[in-house]
Amino acid sequence: MAKRDYYEILGVSKDADSNEIKKAYRKMALKYHPDKNPDDKDAEDKFKEAAEAYEVLNNQEKRQKYDQFGHAGLGGAAGHGFGGGMSMDDIFSQFGDIFGDAFSGFGGYGFGTTSRQQRRRTTKGSNLRVKVKLTLEEIAKGVEKKIKVRKYISCKTCRGTGAAGGSSFSTCSTCHGSGQVTRITNTFLGQMQTSSTCPSCGGEGKIITNRCNACAGHGIMKGEDIIAIKIPAGVAEGMQLTVTGKGNAAARGGIPGDIIVLIEEATHPKLFRDNNNLIFDQYLSFPEAALGTTIEVPTIEGKARIKIAPGTQPGKVLRLKGKGLPSINGYGRGDLLVNINIWTPKSLSKEEKDTLEQLRNAKNFIPNPSSKDKSIFNRMKEYFYH
Repeated sequence: MAKRDYYEILGVSKDADSNEIKKAYRKMALKYHPDKNPDDKDAEDKFKEAAEAYEVLNNQEKRQKYDQFGHAGLGGAAGHGFGGGMSMDDIFSQFGDIFGDAFSGFGGYGFGTTSRQQRRRTTKGSNLRVKVKLTLEEIAKGVEKKIKVRKYISCKTCRGTGAAGGSSFSTCSTCHGSGQVTRITNTFLGQMQTSSTCPSCGGEGKIITNRCNACAGHGIMKGEDIIAIKIPAGVAEGMQLTVTGKGNAAARGGIPGDIIVLIEEATHPKLFRDNNNLIFDQYLSFPEAALGTTIEVPTIEGKARIKIAPGTQPGKVLRLKGKGLPSINGYGRGDLLVNINIWTPKSLSKEEKDTLEQLRNAKNFIPNPSSKDKSIFNRMKEYFYH
């Protein structure tokens, strides 16, 4: 099922600023909050959908990629966004602070004063960056690449909890399980209350009583993983894709980081890329250009035969429509542009020289360009800019 437009989800225009986007998300989250809509799967889906839209549009870099390339530019690889598997707790952990006390009357997932005192810190693993080099053939069709990544993985012995047996915990006596400590300070303006992360448990609300020997209580360890990255057709050099949740594991059951995939293009031996168009330099001998011929030119799919008309001039550009690369948004394909060059021999035999000397002053060998014989510059400008 195709994803909806993020601007449409939040009901904002494409030139909306960050404040408008934040207000729109706040309004949507209030409307579809799970505590207001218990056991309503449709409301929960819309709540997650709004969070996904806000996560992209409130991030300048992701928003630029989305505006330019659509959903494919963000994470053509598997499972991007909150719809890709993040829990409700993950959403609240990352975006709860924009609501202030809006949900003070709600329990469960609320963001108000009471729930903020009960909310524990959720850690997130760090992101990884990898480079993937693609051929033009892979870019034309899209490809799935499987790469081996060295990273932090969840400890298999304790299942990422950090505790031996997975259940050796006690409630933190400092914060009594809330993950936060509250201090009241007397000032000349009166009493001031501040909350901060509990220094004893680091905001987790619990203490490990018996640490796992395999990971020393961290819940993570160094390891390797095979990551499948689905790359859409039409990507370009320098483009970045995001594989959500496949980066370094977070300590003691936190949210995994992401993998940022940087696209590189391998040089093609014959074809040159210009946006979605491909360019091929075809050299003809003088007799071929003068008399006309049929030639084969390389394409992404194989080869194509084209006719060269008699009297073809150097610099002429032949266009093979639709033989270029696809747009990453799926709107059409580029063309293959065959740039005609005339090969001038660098050495001649005596017989060849005698033949050319006889033709030197022949009437049809004296340059006499017509209005149809445009200069190379004008022909290239016509094909590339019109």
